[in-house]
Amino acid sequence: MNSTVTIGPHRLYLGDAYAIRPTLGWMDADIMDPPYAFNNSGGGGFRKARGASDQIVSEKLDRGFDHAIIDPARSGSVVVFCHQDQIDNLVPAITEDESGDVDALLVADMFAALRRKYHRAALLVWVKPNPSPMANKHYLADLEPYVHAWNKGWHPQGDHHDKHRHITAGSVQSKVYGHPTVKPEAVMNKIVANVAGETICDPFMGTGSTGVAAIRAGRIFTGIEHNPKHFETAVRRITSAYEERAAA
Repeated sequence: MNSTVTIGPHRLYLGDAYAIRPTLGWMDADIMDPPYAFNNSGGGGFRKARGASDQIVSEKLDRGFDHAIIDPARSGSVVVFCHQDQIDNLVPAITEDESGDVDALLVADMFAALRRKYHRAALLVWVKPNPSPMANKHYLADLEPYVHAWNKGWHPQGDHHDKHRHITAGSVQSKVYGHPTVKPEAVMNKIVANVAGETICDPFMGTGSTGVAAIRAGRIFTGIEHNPKHFETAVRRITSAYEERAAA
């Protein structure tokens, strides 16, 4: 069942992001942590003890997402978290170099030939000092990439220190908010500081971390979440952030 919660100027929608986001019109920035496409098997005793990996599977957060939700006609910029195995599909889907001046980090990752959607893009990374010990015959997942792509006039914001392509922050345990992939406050604060404009939409809101960061930064937030339990958590967190800012 779809429903809408209004918290001051902020709007939260319980429902399908693919149906709702196109109806919302222009947002200055879309910030999203969509379902990743990755092999979430293995883990042995650690998996059984912690439970987050099984929760990812049960909530279908390992099935990937439809890139059509990323639309440069609807936002000035977009920030998208992804698994490393998605980068070669995601980056060409959202940006193209138009003059041979390709971002050096993208070149290093063999993304020189990119098809146009947004004007430019950068590959950034969240560095985790406490990654999950599950490696599955691979490296530890101590780096989590995200892409920031933007139209002309919507380039990255912030001072010198805000412009680093990395942010180090410890992972949030799933038991804190009942969600297996919550992003830390420090990560979301940096991202919100880097996007231009006033309005921010997160179509895969989860428990509301983007909204909390947006409200604390004085932005106007719109969030969409299909899971009723996570939606309720997001409403509580975002209401608290709004009340704290109003009282300051």
